[in-house]
Amino acid sequence: MRVYHERLRVPFSWWLLGLVTMLLLATEVVAGYAWPIAVAIYVVLVGLVAAMLWSWSRPTVLVTEEELRAGPACLPLAAVGEVSALDEAQTRSLRGPRGDPAAFLLLRPYLRQAVYIEVATPGRQTRAHRRLRGFRLRAEMTRPATDSPYWLVCTRHPARLVAAINGARATAQTDGATMG
Repeated sequence: MRVYHERLRVPFSWWLLGLVTMLLLATEVVAGYAWPIAVAIYVVLVGLVAAMLWSWSRPTVLVTEEELRAGPACLPLAAVGEVSALDEAQTRSLRGPRGDPAAFLLLRPYLRQAVYIEVATPGRQTRAHRRLRGFRLRAEMTRPATDSPYWLVCTRHPARLVAAINGARATAQTDGATMG
């Protein structure tokens, strides 16, 4: 069951700015070409920007009763330690000079706030799912969570994501205590 779900979509203003920029660039490039070549240049440049922005919009952040999924990676909630919402300055700091190179980062340039998720349980496994386009093959990569001391996940609603993770962890702990 989903506790929290968010798709990290690119804002409309970025789509508009990308379209205008590519139209201006294409107008500069097509000067002197015949109209079929000019149309092809417009289509290719606008298509490239649309493909790039669409690929940036693909990742999702999902919290279920057992795990946290951020983009292609999964982290069991049993392996989660401290969780805190970060403001813009704290996020910028952990993205850059104060950040650990081994940390898992799901960043988008249009999202300024993030959630810090400490990986507390050594020896747990994280999974990253990869799906090949056009094939039914689904590969799963596994690596120890200790490789990543923390996760930094950008979001539009950091307080709601923190509440969802903490709520799902509390539910999982009480369910585990009553079942054991």
